[in-house]
Amino acid sequence: MSGDAASRRGVRLPDETRLAWLQLIRSENVGPVTFRTLINRFGGAEAALAALPDLAARGGRRVRVASRGAAEEELARATRLGARFVCLGEPDYPALLRSFDQAPPVLAVMGDLETAQLPAVAMVGARNASLSGIKLTRTLASELGAAGYAVVSGLARGIDAAAHEAALDTGTIGVFAGGLDKPYPSEHRPLMRRIVDGGGCLVSEMPFGWEPRAIDFPRRNRLVAGLCLGLVVVEAAMRSGSLISARLAAEMGRLVFAVPGSPLDPRAAGTNRLLKDGATLVTEAADIIAALRPLDERMRSDDVALEEPGGHEPPDEPAQGERERIVETLGPTPIAVDDIIAHTGARPGAVQLVLLELDLAGRLERHADGKVSLLL
Repeated sequence: MSGDAASRRGVRLPDETRLAWLQLIRSENVGPVTFRTLINRFGGAEAALAALPDLAARGGRRVRVASRGAAEEELARATRLGARFVCLGEPDYPALLRSFDQAPPVLAVMGDLETAQLPAVAMVGARNASLSGIKLTRTLASELGAAGYAVVSGLARGIDAAAHEAALDTGTIGVFAGGLDKPYPSEHRPLMRRIVDGGGCLVSEMPFGWEPRAIDFPRRNRLVAGLCLGLVVVEAAMRSGSLISARLAAEMGRLVFAVPGSPLDPRAAGTNRLLKDGATLVTEAADIIAALRPLDERMRSDDVALEEPGGHEPPDEPAQGERERIVETLGPTPIAVDDIIAHTGARPGAVQLVLLELDLAGRLERHADGKVSLLL
């Protein structure tokens, strides 16, 4: 099964532009939302890189702009390892992920990205999984693969590894918390090799050489959720990272499934809680397939809010006193951007520019609901 024609639309970036994108996303305080804003405002990564120091200084701090040499070295490192970089809007970029407003602008990939054009299901759960949990995971993943779904997971021990292993022949995607050259756990290097050799792929938004830290795993979980139509939790304790994945999936509009378990087993406490909160109960793959079929096409989107390459409108510079009024409306309590515009009377473009300056200076926090707050 291959991705449909509509999902493969896009423009392949020239090598020079791809290098500039890598340089921009590796610069300090430039995340996916900020990256999009910069590209849309300045028409390209080169112009955004040139504007970056001044924008951050106006926000109140200096930032480190990644050097071209560092980007070239990372590109060379990827090539030596048989990996490559795929940018948002290119034909090979994962079809489901591109509809997410926090989709990574640049993904490091190893293996065949054709798998990422399939409708996908994420499977996550306990590292210390029970034997029955492992067995059910393998059955579900195998049957989902046979039905044409790629299986996505985070390469952890337990449920993750079982899901990947069962989907090796039909297509599986492993998501890293660190760089592609820093797998965790390292004992899964043979599994990662089998994923690539079997036609699947490994992806990461983190730089090569990046050692995964505890705070990087929620970001990996977000990427796992973004790549799928629905997410299945097989076993999870009440404080499991799998519940973070489930919450992120729900926030993105993905379907959340959970396998029920014994009330006496702590590994089932999280999944049973998900079921109480409205997750779809799963006892067999048919439960998942029946719920996902109507979403296969609707969840695919060609709308990518980037304009590289192409023209751009000059940014709206705040009028005298506007910047101060905009900053004064901000505080630790999240506020909607529309409310800032209404309260200050400033032009939307001017408000967005000031927010961009604060963001680059590391003084702004963007929330999942689109609201913003000031980091004091």
